[in-house]
Amino acid sequence: MRSAPALDPRSEPATVDAMARLCAVVAAALVAGLGCGYRFVPRDGTLPEGVRSVCAPIFVNETPEPGLETLFTQAMRQELVRAGTLGNGAVCDARLEGIVTIVNSSPTILTEPTEANPTPQLASYRAFAEARLRLLKDEQVLAETSVSGTEDYLPGSGDVLEAEANRQAALHRLSETLMREGYERLARNW
Repeated sequence: MRSAPALDPRSEPATVDAMARLCAVVAAALVAGLGCGYRFVPRDGTLPEGVRSVCAPIFVNETPEPGLETLFTQAMRQELVRAGTLGNGAVCDARLEGIVTIVNSSPTILTEPTEANPTPQLASYRAFAEARLRLLKDEQVLAETSVSGTEDYLPGSGDVLEAEANRQAALHRLSETLMREGYERLARNW
């Protein structure tokens, strides 16, 4: 009499569990890879004159606010990375120059006076910034634009450091928004 055939070792419960875990890890890696920030750039999003790589030296800061040149330069370089056009220092088709020209903050919203609190309280601030951008190839201006915008932020709970941290966060968000808009304008040659 013949004995029953041995079960395939791949069908053991421990092996099946291990395969399920492996599939879950591979699926998670694929999902994480898809969300890494890379994107396809549309054909009309290319820079003028067939520029494929751009160097972006540190911007000029014409404002009294220290460090804005670094903040805006980093935001523009991030846009160049997203578009796949950031070149390395030695090999660039073009150079992108930027000047941060204006920055200020002002109160925007005051609370209504009440019987309990007759003095209006500050409820919000607004940061404003403006920058000029120029794309140059062989010292010829290919495109230039000016971008400006605002970003609201809360004054905090009365602590000066908290208010300044909120202001810096607003300037960071504003720099990202303006440099995204600036790159799109340069790509469309506004």
